[in-house]
Amino acid sequence: MKNLQDSATPLRVADIVYGTIVDGPGLRTSIYFAGCAHRCPGCHNPSTWDFAGGREVAVGDLLAQVEREGLNVTLSGGDPVYQAEALLPFVAALRERGIGIWCYTGFTYEEIMEGRAGESALRLLEYVDVLVDGPYVEALRDPSLRFRGSSNQRLVDLRRSVPGELVFYDE
Repeated sequence: MKNLQDSATPLRVADIVYGTIVDGPGLRTSIYFAGCAHRCPGCHNPSTWDFAGGREVAVGDLLAQVEREGLNVTLSGGDPVYQAEALLPFVAALRERGIGIWCYTGFTYEEIMEGRAGESALRLLEYVDVLVDGPYVEALRDPSLRFRGSSNQRLVDLRRSVPGELVFYDE
């Protein structure tokens, strides 16, 4: 693989949380990417909406941080799908290393598959194990749900799903 430090577009990262248990099963490294046009009312992370927010992080540096922790990864935000093209080298490197990947997005699986989030978003899904999809809907807020905030959001198990036949993550 090419030197990720030199060849990849930097990512805009708002925050990184190591050892979290709220963004997927087990201890995880959650990376919150800057930028979100969904701007869901009641969002728990509106500080990540600004596309110029956070800081630029080289893909190689981010990968080194993830490898140091040795945990599976959750892509969150903001909405990481807006940085799908720049994320591709990162998620490919994670996959090569056997690191599991969850991704949160305000887009639905169907919107991504229809190309409404761009071609890079389709390619991003090739590397993701579980997609937590759909916008947060404050009226559907349900604190009893695991790994999501509102009942419209789904945990799509992309490793077991095929187009037209979604399988949902089940612990």
